[in-house]
Amino acid sequence: MQRLLTPVKRILQLTAVMQEASVTPARLLPAVHQRFSTVSAVPLAKTDTWPKDVGILALEVYFPAQYVDQTDLEKYNNVEAGKYTVGLGQTHMGFCSVQEDINSLCLTVVQRLMERTQLPWDSVGRLEVGTETIIDKSKAVKTVLMELFQDSGNTDIEGIDTTNACYGGTASLFNAANWMESSSWDGRYAMVVCGDIAVYPNGNARPTGGAGAVAMLIGPKAPLALEQGLRGTHMENVYDFYKPNLASEYPMVDGKLSIQCYFRALDRCYTSYRQKIQNQWKQAGNDRPFTLDDLQYMIFHTPFCKMVQKSLARLMFSDFLSASRDTPSSLYKGLEAFRGLKLEDTYNNKDLDKALLKASQDTFNKKTKASLYLSTHNGNMYTSSLYGCLASLLSSHSAQELAGSRIGAFSYGSGLAASFFSFRVSQDASPGSPLDKLVSSTSDLPKRLASRKCVSPEEFTEIMNQREQFYHKGKKRGGKREREGNSSQLIPVAGSQEFFRNLEYSSPVSRLYEIWLGEGFLEDLLFKVARSGWGSRRWSWEEPGGMQLPGIDTAKLSKYVVPWELKIPFLKMLSATVERVETLELDIQN
Repeated sequence: MQRLLTPVKRILQLTAVMQEASVTPARLLPAVHQRFSTVSAVPLAKTDTWPKDVGILALEVYFPAQYVDQTDLEKYNNVEAGKYTVGLGQTHMGFCSVQEDINSLCLTVVQRLMERTQLPWDSVGRLEVGTETIIDKSKAVKTVLMELFQDSGNTDIEGIDTTNACYGGTASLFNAANWMESSSWDGRYAMVVCGDIAVYPNGNARPTGGAGAVAMLIGPKAPLALEQGLRGTHMENVYDFYKPNLASEYPMVDGKLSIQCYFRALDRCYTSYRQKIQNQWKQAGNDRPFTLDDLQYMIFHTPFCKMVQKSLARLMFSDFLSASRDTPSSLYKGLEAFRGLKLEDTYNNKDLDKALLKASQDTFNKKTKASLYLSTHNGNMYTSSLYGCLASLLSSHSAQELAGSRIGAFSYGSGLAASFFSFRVSQDASPGSPLDKLVSSTSDLPKRLASRKCVSPEEFTEIMNQREQFYHKGKKRGGKREREGNSSQLIPVAGSQEFFRNLEYSSPVSRLYEIWLGEGFLEDLLFKVARSGWGSRRWSWEEPGGMQLPGIDTAKLSKYVVPWELKIPFLKMLSATVERVETLELDIQN
């Protein structure tokens, strides 16, 4: 994917020029920017005062273009009806083909965020990536994203990748906020990118997969401000989920232990958060206990949706155990029989689970259910799961409904690291306000999910097998063994239409491909290039007439792509593809 970046950016730029022939690019026009963006068009002016209300100014969500239906998957796997749809609370599961990797996911979501906000690329001073999808043991995804900033000349961007299972996105968010609230801040925006591809071997865990990425723009005066001093964190050393085999995408998972670790971390983080906010209140002259009633909304890291419902119920149980005995019983109806229990003794108590789910149902429906829309239809996105829930919450409420509310958030990463924190939503929900624009930017989430392609369980399984072959084992073809590696090093057989159509980041290239596809020209071109053995050679692009393609009728070129400016970036992309064909030593038969 990395070699496709510069050509794709140029195509995007050329497209804009063609659409607005003699007009200055929109991201440089203040009037246009004010009409569409949620943030200022220029880097922020640094002052000597502490920046106020640091938090999320804008966010963008990306998920794959295909999914498998969990009901169909239940039938295909010969399990009882409802095991995935009811037991896990999942309806659909998004997944990536072999043509997508963590780099392409993050490139896409960053490009889209910058296009929508229309920010100058030099207005970003920190960029940090949270991911556990490691395709290189040394090179960070953040360094790949720097290609997007190349044309602006902005190389002065702090931050790097942060990794610990599903917690890396939250750690990156905290780091960005800490940078902005420190003496290191230079007045520019920060960007946090979190993304992962969650895949499992064939078996009980596979339906809990998913994929996606979220990019967030961080700055002061945010409509979603992180509440200062209110983070409850718990960390310990445990092997509930880990990836010791660096040649495989698949994790080692102790499912029962991981659920117990999640609940234990939730209990301790919530206790710590509650104590901190009560201390703040006490210092302000308000000495009272904190409960779930003080959170208008609550979002969770979501391995699967049913687990979130149980987690919300545990928060209610923690409130119940902390409440005085004279608290009205109507608030915790049906729980009195469990008052003598300790939190750490309740992880496998099914009777308590049933009572809690019943007692907390209305609270769950009001505070949390709406946040699970993306997770229900796309699955677990690991580091971006929590922030996908945030996007779902925003997409399902109006700015007026959200204004002034407190949103609680619980982030968990196996191994383990976890935090409970909160956002305070801006009071200003007027039309055109930052909050109104942020909420509006997420309103198309259901429509985007509905537009994906549904594939059969058989096709899904075949694609998972392809990923396993490419990522885990290498693959033999034509008597030669391909070099083992990741999807940034692997491509399918030259001429595959899906190779181009599934490159979400390089969607302009996909459109060019459709133009070139006529009469099978591109397939013929790729086929001959793959056979020619000259993939390592560099082509000259300075003059159209100076280009020579061995064994190919170059006269056909002008027939398919006009103007010439669009041919150059596409052929550069093709050059990179050719080099990868040669690197993999594909043996294409005549």
